[in-house]
Amino acid sequence: MNLSEKPYIVIIRNLREDSDYTQEYVAHYLGTSQTMYARYERGANELPIRHLIRLSKLYKVSTDYLLGLSKNKKSSRGSNATENDKS
Repeated sequence: MNLSEKPYIVIIRNLREDSDYTQEYVAHYLGTSQTMYARYERGANELPIRHLIRLSKLYKVSTDYLLGLSKNKKSSRGSNATENDKS
């Protein structure tokens, strides 16, 4: 497996370590086992969308950031959607 194909693997591990969370803590937050969460961090299993969303809430970052699609941790979509809804 090439890590450049799955940048979220590095990103979720770095966010967890920077937040001083254990794999056990994050797994419990996601409602999964530590073993399964470790498999997500290694890239042995694909990260389910429901977990991607929960991780974005836990770390207060956008899902685009988690997926490596954006360097901005915060999404600007929320404010743009609000502006568009007003017109």
